[in-house]
Amino acid sequence: MSDIKRIVLDVLKPHKPSLIDMSLRLSGLKGVDGVSCTLDEVDQETESVKVTIEGSAVNYASVEDTLRELGAVIHSIDLVSSGKRLVEDVRTGQDHR
Repeated sequence: MSDIKRIVLDVLKPHKPSLIDMSLRLSGLKGVDGVSCTLDEVDQETESVKVTIEGSAVNYASVEDTLRELGAVIHSIDLVSSGKRLVEDVRTGQDHR
């Protein structure tokens, strides 16, 4: 079975913990080399965040458990890269519409 190298999630979280704390918790998971958390939208009680995680072997179940512990919910999995190496998207004619 191939390992997940990159995963991009749409996450809904409460205002606390901060993006910094959430990023640090996720980056400490086994198999994770780096995490990027980008604030997308804020309302009175929650924040929508784009979470990008890269590593040699990202364990989705561990990511999901950690986010749940932080009070966050995964709205969607927007991108997954797996295999021996990262493959970047290639733009085609259909992408220019």
